[in-house]
Amino acid sequence: MSDIKPGLRLKSVVCDTEAMVIKYSGDEGISCGGAPMIDAKAEAPEKGTASDGFSDGSLVGKRYVDADDTMELLCVKPGAGSMSVGDTLLVEKSAKSLPSSD
Repeated sequence: MSDIKPGLRLKSVVCDTEAMVIKYSGDEGISCGGAPMIDAKAEAPEKGTASDGFSDGSLVGKRYVDADDTMELLCVKPGAGSMSVGDTLLVEKSAKSLPSSD
């Protein structure tokens, strides 16, 4: 998928995961479970199985980012597959600490 931009909703072809693109810069495709994700509006083929190393799952409401924080996805439907860009797994974004109110 070459026209990836913020706001695009994607779904996995190997599990129930769905995600919304928050930030994307690059030319590698977004995958889940080791298989490329497709537009959420597209007709999905029969579900496959997640590849080894890409089956830790994704949690609804969590944001997933790359190490450089140049790509960010929001999981809108959980599933068994792990999201990645190319072969690089995305990790759950940690919450920012709020300043103390002392």
